[in-house]
Amino acid sequence: MATGLLTIDLDAIAANWRALDKASASGVQTAAVVKADAYGLGAGRVARALARAGARRFFVAASEEGAAVRQALGPGPQICILSGHMAGDTEMIQDLDLTPMLNSLDQVTRHLEALPGHAFGVQLDTGMNRLGMEEAEWEAAAPFVLEASPELLMSHLACADEPDHPMNEAQLAAFHAMTDGTGVPRSLSATGGILLGPRWHFDLTRPGIGLYGGRPYEGALRTVTLSLPVIQTREVAAGEAVGYACGYVAEAPAMIATLQGGYADGLLRRLSNNAVLWDGDTPCPLVGRVSMDMITVDISHLREVPRSLDILGPHQGPDDLADSAGTIGYEILTGLGARYSRRYLEGGA
Repeated sequence: MATGLLTIDLDAIAANWRALDKASASGVQTAAVVKADAYGLGAGRVARALARAGARRFFVAASEEGAAVRQALGPGPQICILSGHMAGDTEMIQDLDLTPMLNSLDQVTRHLEALPGHAFGVQLDTGMNRLGMEEAEWEAAAPFVLEASPELLMSHLACADEPDHPMNEAQLAAFHAMTDGTGVPRSLSATGGILLGPRWHFDLTRPGIGLYGGRPYEGALRTVTLSLPVIQTREVAAGEAVGYACGYVAEAPAMIATLQGGYADGLLRRLSNNAVLWDGDTPCPLVGRVSMDMITVDISHLREVPRSLDILGPHQGPDDLADSAGTIGYEILTGLGARYSRRYLEGGA
């Protein structure tokens, strides 16, 4: 194995979806968010596994992502585009039967003029100030938009991973004010909103990070293992330096392993001298700088030189590694590099 091995457990992803589907209120449909190549894990394989688990509606960030998911799933499941109907996307939206979530009056005009009768939804801004129509804009547009029969009215929670944050109640109230009485199916919650409780669930939930084993869904199954092969080992004397800028100086004689994998593969430089890899149940500290293609690890305490060490696995998930780097699990997952060999587990394999 010359490059890292990324093992993706499709059964665990499907189990996480089923658990979040069960956590959604009775009668609520549970979609699946597979944007950013299913959070770095492969949208085609992941979407097919989720469809087999029962998901019938998928959310992606852009039409190009929707095209990849449509190719994987074929006709039938609904694929919703969070960026809406962008200029130049009309043909793709029509040919691939994509459903844009329209974010502005400009997008509403573009869609209704170019594709009359084609399915669409509407995204509303309830306070996040990122995507969607604000209250005044929606008030002006609602009469003719509702007449065109949108399939969904949606918004997105800014602070759902903080259950006591006042923004959650504020956005819930705003969403009610903007959508009550429309008769259109509604969606407000991703993973964090599901965990807030049924008042936030409405007609459709849209779990994303929880499918892939991330916070705030603490009950999620782990979905990825990343093993990095050992290229070379060397004995380092006390006082000798390791890596760029002499980023680590051995305080005692040490056995240092050089592993294949670096910041070109998504291992953030902030992990330098600040992360742990695992040989089975035994932790091994990363020492020195993370470089483009390699990291160095102290394995002095191991009885034998391992063939590889795990930087993601049963003892350390994406959120744990993110804590070491001062970031979030989303960044760790979506940054997983293209050089890794990928192995998918499904059906007990």
